[in-house]
Amino acid sequence: MEDILDVYQRPYDVSCPVVGLDETSKQQVQETRLPLAMEAGQPQKYDYEYERNGVSNVFMMFEPLSGQRQVKITGQRTMIDWAECVKDLVDTHYPEADRIVLVMDNLNTHKPASLYQAFSPEEARRLLNKLELHYTPKHGSWLNMAEIEFSALQRQCLDCRIPDQMTLKQKVAEWEHARNKKQVKTNWQFKIEDARIKLRKLYPVFID
Repeated sequence: MEDILDVYQRPYDVSCPVVGLDETSKQQVQETRLPLAMEAGQPQKYDYEYERNGVSNVFMMFEPLSGQRQVKITGQRTMIDWAECVKDLVDTHYPEADRIVLVMDNLNTHKPASLYQAFSPEEARRLLNKLELHYTPKHGSWLNMAEIEFSALQRQCLDCRIPDQMTLKQKVAEWEHARNKKQVKTNWQFKIEDARIKLRKLYPVFID
């Protein structure tokens, strides 16, 4: 935990951005009946029945100090999908960075081995050399600021029925563009000193 909190105390450095990476899933559902149109004083009404139409994986890459995020939608959440997401991060979103400080949870796909699964050894090593990996502790995914950004995405964009992946991509892209334009940042206040007081039960006790 203190490793992550220490990372968050670093000053902003465009050549070495701190980026949180997280992923979640979104079930797509189609209406079985046409919704009833809005009327004066009445909202649009939907039937409680729906038809499931698959699940998409949603990657969130969030740089809290610059207020920029990139969201990638995939059909699966495999080692290959994560590796390709990392390649996008390195080559498309931060090509000028000397190194990317990447904060993630310990999901089994979030490992260097995934890069070697997806790419040649030379390419995997090239990507790894651009990364400084930091993992949140078990049950500590709340330390990843990308998870906070997912909360905003859910409330502002995904809290509705979305029929298919194409619609999902369109809605998320519009949300991403608007939020990046506003440069919405995260002001992280929880520091190592706070953790040692508020979470002192997690620390070992030494008896003289």
